[in-house]
Order: sequence, then C-alpha cells, then structure tokens
Amino acid sequence: MDSVQHAVNTQLMNIEKKTGKSLNILKSEILAAGLTKHGEVRQWVISTYHLGYGDANALALYGLKAEDNSETKSILAVVDEIYTGNRSGLRPIHDAVVAYIDTLGEYEISPKKGYVSLRRKKQFAMVTPATSTRVDLGLNAKDLPPHPRLLEQPKGGMCNYIVKLADTSEFNDHVKDWLSQAYLAAG
Repeated sequence: MDSVQHAVNTQLMNIEKKTGKSLNILKSEILAAGLTKHGEVRQWVISTYHLGYGDANALALYGLKAEDNSETKSILAVVDEIYTGNRSGLRPIHDAVVAYIDTLGEYEISPKKGYVSLRRKKQFAMVTPATSTRVDLGLNAKDLPPHPRLLEQPKGGMCNYIVKLADTSEFNDHVKDWLSQAYLAAG
C-alpha cells in the first residue's frame, strides 16, 4: 500500500472515532440524505457531523465512491468485522496501537480474518482480539529483555512475543518501546 492510501485509511479510521460511527453507517446515512453532488455531500457532512473541511471531503468521497476505493473499504471493513459483538469494547485498544505506530513512520496494514498484520519489509506486529476481554499484541523482535508481560512464543510461530492488553492503559511505555524495536527491526 502506498503512503497516500495509508494516509486515507488513517483519516477514515479517525473519522470513525470522531463520529462514533462505522464507515458503513456513515455511508448509509450519506446515501439516505439523497445528495449526489460532492460539494453538497461535503457541506452536509460538515453540518451533520461537525467535521472539518478535509475530513468532510474525505468522507464525501468515500460515501459517494466507495466502490472505487476497494482497498480502503476492505481494510476498514475487516477491522470493523473483527471488533463486533462482544469484542466491540476492545476497538479502543486496537486504535491506540495503530495510532502509536502511525507516529513511527510508514507501514502496511494487512487485514486477515480475525486479526490485523502490521508490516514494513516484513511483519513486525499483529493485533488480534484474543478473547472478548483482551487484545493480544504479537511482536516480531529478537532478544527483548525479560519482562512479566512479555510472553515469549515457541520458535516458528507468527510472532516471537505476545503482550496481553485488556485496557488502553496497559499499552504503556514498556509496550511502546517493544513495539518500536519490532518496527525498526522490520525495516
């Protein structure tokens, strides 16, 4: 995925957070408004959701032409699907991890069924709701210092370590440091 597409994906995920609605719901509401011109939809989005011009423009494009943006649609749809039902309360943990990785630099989001793989030249992390009360952050990093929260995994698995996150507060400086090391090593 190129950096422009990554930026669009990030912006759309942030719009979901700001509005508290999934893109599917936002698209349905845009279509229900019955507007067909981009400028009209953008203005409607600004007044309805109180978004700024740039976010409203992106949402108007998405709402009117989602079929032309299948990569964005598939990434966001898979993430939405992963965090439904009794796992919906875990989405803030996922979003906190992705927001932190956004500060590190460029990477790819590769959604799978049930989890999201995060890649540079190779996978450096994965995020999955392991239970209805916990997200597992898998890390591909070598020789991290022992820590009670850093669970070493058997050799040959998808990740070298797992960190269990039951709340966004558990995504602390230790975990961010381990994630940064995995990010840099994938480089």
